[in-house]
Amino acid sequence: GVRIVELVAREFPRELRAQWLMFALANVLFYGPFVVGIAGSLLDDSFASRIVPAEQLAQMEEWYANSDLARGGGEDAMMAGFYISNNVGIAFRCFATGILGGLGSMFFLVYNGLVLGTMIGYLTSVGKGGNLLSYVCGHSAWELTAIVVSGTAGLKLGWSLVETGGRTRATSLRAAGPGLFKLVSGAAAMLFVAAAIEAFWSAGPVPVLGKYLFAVVQIGIVAAWLTFGGRGSSAPSASR
Repeated sequence: GVRIVELVAREFPRELRAQWLMFALANVLFYGPFVVGIAGSLLDDSFASRIVPAEQLAQMEEWYANSDLARGGGEDAMMAGFYISNNVGIAFRCFATGILGGLGSMFFLVYNGLVLGTMIGYLTSVGKGGNLLSYVCGHSAWELTAIVVSGTAGLKLGWSLVETGGRTRATSLRAAGPGLFKLVSGAAAMLFVAAAIEAFWSAGPVPVLGKYLFAVVQIGIVAAWLTFGGRGSSAPSASR
C-alpha cells in the first residue's frame, strides 16, 4: 500500500515532469483537434455529422436534453464500472499503439480530441452545452489529463524504439520500462478517480454552482499534484 502511494503521489509526477516535452506534444495533439472540433461544430452545421455518426449525436442530444441526470445508488455503482472500462480502453489505445513508433498514440490523441471537441461543440450549438458542462466539469480534469498522460507514455514508448542511442531496440525499451510504468500507473490512478467522480457525483442532485466550484477544486488538485508532487526527493529516471 505504501509503495503504491509513493509511486502514484511522488514518482509519477516526477517522471511526467522529466518527460515535459512529450507531455507538451501530447497536449498539443489532443487539445488542438479538441478546439477544432468545438469551433467546427459551432461554425458549420454539417461539421459534426462528418466527424461523429448522426445517430450518436442524436443519442447525446437526447441524453443531455435536461440538467437532471440523477440516478439511483445501485446504478451509480454499475456506471462506475462502465466508466472505468470505457476510460481505460481509450487510455490503453493511446498508450499501447505507441509501439508503432509513436504514430498510433499520435493518431488516437488527435482522434479522441477531435471527437470529444466535436460533441461538445454540437451539444452547445443545439442549446445543450450547459447541461453537458455541469455534468462533465467535475471529472474532466482527471479524465482528460489521464488520456494525455497515456498518450505521453505512448510517445515515450515509440521514441524508445526510434532513438535507441546505439542500443538494440529491446534494450532501449527495457531502459524506458520503469518510466513507462510510472506514467501508466499515474494515468490509471487518474482514471479511477475520474470514474468515481463521474459515477457518484457528476449526475448527482447538486446545484450547478456547487458543481462548478467542485470542478475548480479538482483542477487545482490535479495541477498541484503534477507540478509539486515528488519535489525535493530523489531524481527521476532517465528520460530516454
